[in-house]
Amino acid sequence: MQQILLPLITYFPLVGALSVLLCFGDAQTRDRSARWLGLWTTLITFGLSVFMWVNFDPTTPGLQFEDQLNWLGGYGVTYHTGVDGISLVFILLTAFLTPVALGAGWHSIKTQSRDFVIAMLLLETALFGLFSAQDLVLFYVFYEATLIPSSIMIGVWGGAKRTWASLQFFLFTFGGSLFMLIGLITMWQQAGTTDIPALMHTHFDTSLQCWLLLSFVLAFGVKLPLFPLHAWLPDAYSEAPTPTSAMLAGVLSKTGAYGLLRFGVLMFPDAVKLFAPYLLALGVMAIIYAAFVAFAQTDMKRLIAYSSFSHMGMIAVGLFTLTAEGIDGAIFQMLSHGIIIVALFFCVAIVAWRAKTGQIDKLGGIADQMPLLALFAMLFTMANVGLPGTGAFVGEVLVLMGAVKISFWLALLAGSTMILGAAYMLCLYRQVLFGSVKETLALIRDLTASEMAVLVPLAIVTLWMGVYPSSFIRLFDPVVMQAIHGATSGTLSASLYGTDLNTVIHVASR
Repeated sequence: MQQILLPLITYFPLVGALSVLLCFGDAQTRDRSARWLGLWTTLITFGLSVFMWVNFDPTTPGLQFEDQLNWLGGYGVTYHTGVDGISLVFILLTAFLTPVALGAGWHSIKTQSRDFVIAMLLLETALFGLFSAQDLVLFYVFYEATLIPSSIMIGVWGGAKRTWASLQFFLFTFGGSLFMLIGLITMWQQAGTTDIPALMHTHFDTSLQCWLLLSFVLAFGVKLPLFPLHAWLPDAYSEAPTPTSAMLAGVLSKTGAYGLLRFGVLMFPDAVKLFAPYLLALGVMAIIYAAFVAFAQTDMKRLIAYSSFSHMGMIAVGLFTLTAEGIDGAIFQMLSHGIIIVALFFCVAIVAWRAKTGQIDKLGGIADQMPLLALFAMLFTMANVGLPGTGAFVGEVLVLMGAVKISFWLALLAGSTMILGAAYMLCLYRQVLFGSVKETLALIRDLTASEMAVLVPLAIVTLWMGVYPSSFIRLFDPVVMQAIHGATSGTLSASLYGTDLNTVIHVASR
């Protein structure tokens, strides 16, 4: 069973998409069948991923559930897949959020529902392939494959500016991935293979490492996004339909952070010593810049989009502290942020759908009519600002523990996300939930059973991650510890910042 479990998880959504394509009948019957078939496909896939989690040995930092087939063997390219603790948590995140996103679009996607379900299932397969790929060419194929269904979902089912938002997203992401392709070909020529474990043990010259790291930073920095490569984000997040916004913010942005970790922090140790101070500075800039821009937003969805951008800056800071605490915190923050940001997008979408507007100044007094929504919104708002007892608190504390080892000022600037986030999120909550009641909102109804079915699992996982974080950290911490302590005779951070501390303080504080 273990030999076929990973391929089964990866390609079962693809089989589901083909089955959905065969749904016939009138439009209403076809779309209803497609929704149910898509939902059951994603739920079964989630069950399989949980089974993988149960059978995963966290004490082994190497690859498990490995599969390797000859593909282009004469050129050093194979179909090589497998999971370690880092891959596993992102597979779990994808498998959990996909059925939740489909449930959120159950009633909001009213046209061409069958095609939307197919796109969602294709995206899920591409994400599973990306997180499990152990060959760089295979990784690139799956990375590019995520672009097609996500762009289509924005362009077909998005808002008034959906065409421009989809085009921006496609051009930015595709343009960035060209740099990855150049880096991939260079490594291929130098090492004679694209096998990722083999490349991890290949020593490239420091100058070549710098160019390779730069190519991967440009590629993955767009998807993260890393400041200033974020121009596509506000329009894509705000114009996309809510299920697509959830997948963009909850999972797709994590592919950028995952790529920076795999093909930056862990693969090019010499180059990352030189780049880290400047990438830390960009992370801090993203935290502060996005927070202030969020203050100025008049649309709920755009405010949440900039909030996501700010928190991704925190993840970048954690990754490039190059400490075990910082990297563990960044990975945990990716997971918790994926859950929380999806919940926030769903909450604002529920309000906007009932009120027929997402403009903050046209909303108020929602809590009087929707007390259940107010309760969930309070939980996710507090989680977004890092309240103890929620997953975000654990991730942010670990990141700050790593940052304070580098510089007090770096930790202080990065920690400003808690204060700035609390300010704009509580202002949003107060205005929309407890502001003056608008006449047009006097008769709106509270959460339905289907909406509760979406929000309750997200709330449970948010609290679970805050109360029992070790259930997730124990999966990826052995991999991080092996990478950090295996890179040098001591910790990588000790060798990194012994000479460059002043540079870090100067750049990050500028």
